[in-house]
Amino acid sequence: MAPPAEVLAVRGLSKSFPGVRALDDVDLTLHAGEVHALIGENGAGKSTLIKLLTGVYRPDAGEITFQGHAVSFGTPLEAQKAGISTIYQEVNLIPLLSVARNLFLGREPRNRFGVLDLARMNREAEDTLRGYGVQVDVRRPLRTLGVGAQQMVGLARAVATDARVVIMDEPTSSLEPREVETLFSVIRRLRDAGIAVVYVSHRLDELYAVCSTVTVLRDGRRVHHGSLADLDRLALVSTMLGRDLGEVREEGLTKFTGDHQSAGSEPVLDAADLTVPHKLHGVSLSIRPGEVVGLGGLLGSGRTETAKAISGALPVRSGRVTVAGVPLRGGSAPAAIRAGISLLPEDRKSEGIVPGLSVRENIALAVLPRLSRFGLVSEARVDSVVDTFMKRLRIKASSPHQKVGELSGGNQQKVLLARWLAMNPKVLLLDEPTRGIDVGAKAEVQKLVDELAADGLGVLLISSDLEELIEGSDRVVVLKDGAVVGELTGDDVTEERLMRTIAGDTLAEPVKEVTSDG
Repeated sequence: MAPPAEVLAVRGLSKSFPGVRALDDVDLTLHAGEVHALIGENGAGKSTLIKLLTGVYRPDAGEITFQGHAVSFGTPLEAQKAGISTIYQEVNLIPLLSVARNLFLGREPRNRFGVLDLARMNREAEDTLRGYGVQVDVRRPLRTLGVGAQQMVGLARAVATDARVVIMDEPTSSLEPREVETLFSVIRRLRDAGIAVVYVSHRLDELYAVCSTVTVLRDGRRVHHGSLADLDRLALVSTMLGRDLGEVREEGLTKFTGDHQSAGSEPVLDAADLTVPHKLHGVSLSIRPGEVVGLGGLLGSGRTETAKAISGALPVRSGRVTVAGVPLRGGSAPAAIRAGISLLPEDRKSEGIVPGLSVRENIALAVLPRLSRFGLVSEARVDSVVDTFMKRLRIKASSPHQKVGELSGGNQQKVLLARWLAMNPKVLLLDEPTRGIDVGAKAEVQKLVDELAADGLGVLLISSDLEELIEGSDRVVVLKDGAVVGELTGDDVTEERLMRTIAGDTLAEPVKEVTSDG
């Protein structure tokens, strides 16, 4: 029996942006009727690869061949017309147009006079969507549908364009379980029709349910390619994270000895049953004064969402947050800040610093109301606070008046820390505090976290760096698909145990080592 035909191939694809090599000499091959998992942690290069395949970016080096011919798409529309359709995590349709118009956008049926055949379009839209489990009035504006139904409309549109390759980027992020099953049946239908599917997801259960092949990216490079059935879950997780289980055992990375001393048995933070539709499912955790609690899990497991829900930046449907024994009321970011919760966000550039403002202005932003009287800000008090924290955190700047956007990444991170420490918080939520900063600055930030815990501050530490998470935490709460799947304490706080918990493999079974690129 002849092997399936090659539909799309990538050879030596590379792409750089200022200061970062996003993709480095990557190969990828898709065959007809193949469901191919494309996975990797944040910054692995998945999004860059997809944008190169679909004409959003042009590669710096390498070649893309589609159906046997070298191609170079200038726009996503060119890629779509050629036969490569993409379904993004965020619905990219037109909310004010009707469901039917969105489904047939750019290919509306017309009568023999060239006039839009509205009745036929609505009828065919209803028939098409019924096959995707969506039964709605297709004359309604798309925005009146739930997010899951909108996602299915996007899927139906992508498939209906005579695609030979369908790329699905986190397609189940907004779907209910019933809709996920419908999606899987559609994927199997595409597979049986000879269409190649690229499936991007952080949910391991989904990957093993529908994918036959896997490509793992890490730091812009392909680190594994092969049959998914030949890779157990623990090996898959260790490959994604770049921590070979054999190396972990040889290095003897075991329990963090614990320099942090809890200042009391009563939690300074108690979060219970936090639920956010499609994101968090009854997440609970607590932090005592002087304790660093790590939050572990893969990309998309709910780590950032948990921090945002605790800090009021993400509205919750149910659950409660208590700070030093006092229930947090209002569920808003200002209420959380007043209660003593400070969040250092993962993306400091879009959610943290204001690059056009000075170091002084960035540090003083949150604390200004406390430094004013009768609406007038005391410049002397501002200078005192800024000077104190610039010295304490060893922020390197030509002066407090230098624009923060001109500083290094490590010093920008310290400015953000200074802003929230100036609020004298009870709890500090740190989301990837050392991402994107150099080794020296990373060590300084880690040392500062230790000092803050020693002073009695409660700290929640989120990090994709397993070694940093293990060495810096007293306990580690592990998330998967928006739910707590384990908590590691004492001698269980090890990299091996953490990877097994993430993978859902807590048995001490032999692990298949992955040492080649498949």
